[in-house]
Amino acid sequence: MKLTQVPGALLRLCSVGALGLAAAGALVVLGLGAGRWVGSEADFFSRAVEVEARVRSVALPKFEDRATVPARLTVLYVFDGRDVSVSGVLADAERAEGLGLGARVVLLVDPRAPEAPRELEYARAKAELSRFVPVAVGLGLLLAALLLGLELRRAVRSELAPLEHGMLVWLTCDGGLPDTRAETTFAAHYYQADVKHEVRARARPGRPPVKNGEKVLAAVVPSKPTWVRVIDEDLARSLGWFA
Repeated sequence: MKLTQVPGALLRLCSVGALGLAAAGALVVLGLGAGRWVGSEADFFSRAVEVEARVRSVALPKFEDRATVPARLTVLYVFDGRDVSVSGVLADAERAEGLGLGARVVLLVDPRAPEAPRELEYARAKAELSRFVPVAVGLGLLLAALLLGLELRRAVRSELAPLEHGMLVWLTCDGGLPDTRAETTFAAHYYQADVKHEVRARARPGRPPVKNGEKVLAAVVPSKPTWVRVIDEDLARSLGWFA
């Protein structure tokens, strides 16, 4: 059994692959952005110099958020012979609780952007976490490739397994076949040894199914209630079941 023998199978498989590749492409773009960010962080730490500053004010987050939300400091320091006052410098909130007016803090100042300093201890703590960004991105890409492969495998099996290993049944469509020419799924059922089995069937109603009264011929895999394929006349001819 080949995919080319199943009308529309290659198109559906290409759609699954396109969606997977789009998701992988988004992850690649995210990875490139993360790589640039890690590189810019490394450049900052290679250029930054330590400068002593004095605290002018401390803005603390809500008490219950202080373990995760940083405080914002307004600091005054001297750099390159001039006084610089900057607000919004992030610092660990729990440590910032003990900083009062005039308290001494150490900043990292990039000579290329002296008015965008970072508090030394907070910056170094964040830098430790940034080391894991490339690993996380790499694992994300690996996971995306794995999921794409599994989804393509599942799509191929769902196309071929009912025809290769399933059994043929006369299927009753709940409410009749949907009035559409597109690939669609719908609720249906069949009986085996007087036991009713409910399934989700796939068909192209625009192609005449092989019928027996109000029932349609379908290939089912009992262990997979969504792997049900209505046998239309085009498919039956493609498989050589009738001329």
